[in-house]
Amino acid sequence: MKYLARITLDSDVMGGKPCIRGMRVNVGTLVGLLAVGHSVEEILKVYP
Repeated sequence: MKYLARITLDSDVMGGKPCIRGMRVNVGTLVGLLAVGHSVEEILKVYP
């Protein structure tokens, strides 16, 4: 469950949406990219 420790919820950041710790990238964006077929490698190039 170490991956879940990277997800934060803060009402002052991105409207309280779950985000990757220390970044303004919300989890929904990443899940959406995976859902439409982007690979993890492609996503990491955009969001290193």
